[in-house]
Amino acid sequence: MPGIDHQAVSRAGLARMAALALLWGSSFLWIKLALRDFNPVQIVFARLLLGFVVLAPLALARGLEFPRGWRLWGHLAVAALLANAIPYVLFGVAEETIGSNVAGVLNATTPLWTLLLAFLVGVDRSVSWTKAGGFALGFLGVVVIFSPWKSANEIASWGGLACLAAAASYGISYVYMGRHLAGRGISPLMLSASQLGAATVLLALAMPFAGLEPPTWRWDAVVSLVVLGLLGTGAAYVLNYRIIADEGATAASVVGYLLPLVAVGLGWLVVDEVVTPAILAGVVLVLLGVVLARRATGGIGVRSVGRRKTVDGDVRT
Repeated sequence: MPGIDHQAVSRAGLARMAALALLWGSSFLWIKLALRDFNPVQIVFARLLLGFVVLAPLALARGLEFPRGWRLWGHLAVAALLANAIPYVLFGVAEETIGSNVAGVLNATTPLWTLLLAFLVGVDRSVSWTKAGGFALGFLGVVVIFSPWKSANEIASWGGLACLAAAASYGISYVYMGRHLAGRGISPLMLSASQLGAATVLLALAMPFAGLEPPTWRWDAVVSLVVLGLLGTGAAYVLNYRIIADEGATAASVVGYLLPLVAVGLGWLVVDEVVTPAILAGVVLVLLGVVLARRATGGIGVRSVGRRKTVDGDVRT
């Protein structure tokens, strides 16, 4: 993996990194399975609530306090909208028409959107041939995945565009959080718990308009939703912070390179999603693009907003 000294990472650290990649990479599969019974808004509301139920008690048990001040909570609400509510719902909408494997690959474009937006708003105006090549390779990978020359390709649908919009929303959120939430002295764990709480409130407000469709309570969909919320959202955040604390932020960020591979593999193994040459080529091009673009910025960004040193997005969902 780029940007990481393998000898500096313990065996336990490598095991945690593998577990985190599995938890976050499998999120696309759990969304796909949950859609068998629940609509996207219902899935996101339950996911956020369950994630908050995991993080908030843990943060409070460590003696941390919720942030104070309406201005700070206003920034948290915007971050929750951009980093949780909008992209989570968009991925749910997308997977109604495209495979979880494709969603996982397109989600990997998040760092490219983050760096592009950082350039547009003046946070990082550095330009180099390496960074330009990274952007070109990454978005060439997107074009290959969409394969617009194949008119019947379902990937070139609104579902694929929804995934790109979700990844772009992540990118906007990282730039926004870097400006308004980083450096405030708030624990990353409490910051994430508060953000999930704010996002849960936003989805609760949306439920009367789009979340009242009665489910049939299929066991596989219910189990998938519980796993997505408790493990893929709540426990994964906790594991991420443990990796950052023990192995460093660079080691934690490397997990992002594994997510599309996990998503493609699980989609193929569990729900028989077709792995086409275009998808495989797209994975390679997108990840190469991300590697080049991130190296050109002087390192791989910190996954935890509260400890962010560079404006560089991760690729979790």
